[in-house]
Amino acid sequence: MKALFAPTVFFIVSILFGTSCIKDPPATPLSRRTVQYVLYTDKDFSSDNNLITFRLSIQNSADQTLWDSIMAPIAIKEIPDSAHRIVVEKLVPTNDLSAMKVGFYYEIENVGNSWYLDSFPAGMTFKKVEFNFK
Repeated sequence: MKALFAPTVFFIVSILFGTSCIKDPPATPLSRRTVQYVLYTDKDFSSDNNLITFRLSIQNSADQTLWDSIMAPIAIKEIPDSAHRIVVEKLVPTNDLSAMKVGFYYEIENVGNSWYLDSFPAGMTFKKVEFNFK
């Protein structure tokens, strides 16, 4: 009888502890906002040796830069075709949920500056910025 007493008490206590509290469903993590930058060209720049520098950017609606990154300068002829595109993914800093401006700024040495920007509406969690350089 004593041999059954300890396992029986353990069994009853474990059932009481397992059912005595209300279990909350596990919290789902907030979706992180992500920007995917895609860079390629479908033009033949094989003879263009001018250097180009791309800068990837995320700005909020007040034109405040939340993140930017400058890529190493390359010759325009080295911009890859669509089969070898450059892809960069970046989480939006602080998961800012406001409307944003995302895209590419670029400078061609001894020529000038330009940009390719797109909107990232408030509430969207993923934005693909696909830049076909021409």
